[in-house]
Parts: sequence; C-alpha cells; structure tokens
Amino acid sequence: MQSLDGEQTLMRIFIGEADRHQNKPLYEVLLEFLQTEGFAGATVLRGIAGFGANSVLHTDRLLCLSQDLPLVIEVVDSEEKIESIIPHLNDMLQGGMITLEKARVIYYKK
Repeated sequence: MQSLDGEQTLMRIFIGEADRHQNKPLYEVLLEFLQTEGFAGATVLRGIAGFGANSVLHTDRLLCLSQDLPLVIEVVDSEEKIESIIPHLNDMLQGGMITLEKARVIYYKK
C-alpha cells in the first residue's frame, strides 16, 4: 500500500460538466487516467454554480438550469508524481484550470 503520510501535493482540476475528450466526458477520462497511473484516489466534486474565464454563469437554479455545471477533480499525491502527468493533462484539457498546493496528509488508510 502506498504511503501518503506527511507533506504531499493537492492538485485541483477545474473543468465543466460538458467538457469532453475523444467523445467521452472529460471527468471520466481523467479518473480513468489517474487510476491507470496508480494514484491513491481522486474525487470529482460537482458545483452548484460558478463561472470561468469566459464569465458565463453556470448554475443549477431551475430558471436557468445549466447542462455545464462546474466540476473539480481533487487528487493528493507526491509532487513528483503529480508533476509527471501535467503534460498529459495539458493534452486532454481544452480549457479549465489546474492548481497545485501543499497538503499535509495526517491519515490515509485503505
């Protein structure tokens, strides 16, 4: 089992629900990729509202129901492992944003 105790890196990938890669939902492609690359885990969070670089508001309110809600994929692993996949992510993403920050893992068990 992989040890993640101590200082690690948190990567957040901000995309839209409607984003695609090779005709598949991008978030599914990213999860499969991260799993194949041996990451300990990843979580997709669905936002209820947000806007990106184009300033278009996406919301789940009934009067303006969006089919493109914001998604955030969070992954924690070593800085080296995360840095090694950034070029692959750049090839998959047509838009969005990727952020990195330090995270201190105090508990991780399978």
